[in-house]
Amino acid sequence: MNLLPEQCRAARGLLDWTQEQLAERAGVARSTVRDFECRRHELHRTTEESVVWALQEAGVILLDSGEQGPGVRFRAMHKSV
Repeated sequence: MNLLPEQCRAARGLLDWTQEQLAERAGVARSTVRDFECRRHELHRTTEESVVWALQEAGVILLDSGEQGPGVRFRAMHKSV
């Protein structure tokens, strides 16, 4: 998955997370998240994997570019009966 800065910001918005909260959950520096979202630099593969994992663990699905372009959404929650 190639995480885009816009997807990262949108995913944080869905979760109501700050850059600091995402950084903490992903185990990276806040400046890494900030600089990536501002397009100052790309993420290293392992850093990207950590950020994606943190977002996915919180219930976000990152949608690849397709006909509609890249996006984010919440994972459907299954209720126990």
